[in-house]
Amino acid sequence: MKPNMNINRGNPMTDTIQDDIAKHLEISSQIKMLAAGQCAGPAAEAAAAIADSLKKGGKLMLCGNGGSAGDAQHIAAEFVATLDHRRPRKGLAALALTTDTSFITAYSNDFGYDGIFARQVETLGRDGDVLIGISTSGNSGNVVAALEIARDNGITTIALTGQGGGSMAGMADIAIMVPSDQTPLIQETHIALGHAITAGVEKLLGH
Repeated sequence: MKPNMNINRGNPMTDTIQDDIAKHLEISSQIKMLAAGQCAGPAAEAAAAIADSLKKGGKLMLCGNGGSAGDAQHIAAEFVATLDHRRPRKGLAALALTTDTSFITAYSNDFGYDGIFARQVETLGRDGDVLIGISTSGNSGNVVAALEIARDNGITTIALTGQGGGSMAGMADIAIMVPSDQTPLIQETHIALGHAITAGVEKLLGH
């Protein structure tokens, strides 16, 4: 049985929510259009850096907190699996540093939360790898610490942030700054950029 799509039609509250959703989608599309002009260049640089690393046997690492942790895992999955299952390819080496809950809880319990990503970068990263740090503010302490360790160990750093880029913008090799200060809108654009960067890497590698 098909659901009754008209069940709430005419309900003032539902109509208001529908208008709110439409407005949110319109604003989100506007931010993406702005990002097309401001972020496409650095995103292309990021794709080239990642492809070059992978060609040389390196890997991509990603980190972030909350929604950005989810984005890190989402983007890593696109690399290791495939962006489009209709165009299968070999897996590309990518690792989200947000997934090992045993390590994260052990380390943060003993030494504090700010070092959870830096420790993994220091231990698992190698000269020639790439790290994407994701933070809507650009000021997440544990992501900043990870970028610092990466920089000291010959790892190319990419900051995926919001408007202004925070402290991460000035320390990353490549800064991709979404032109918004609204966390949901930044995150929505981050995942679109993640998909576009993955597609760019695939193209550069001939997939």
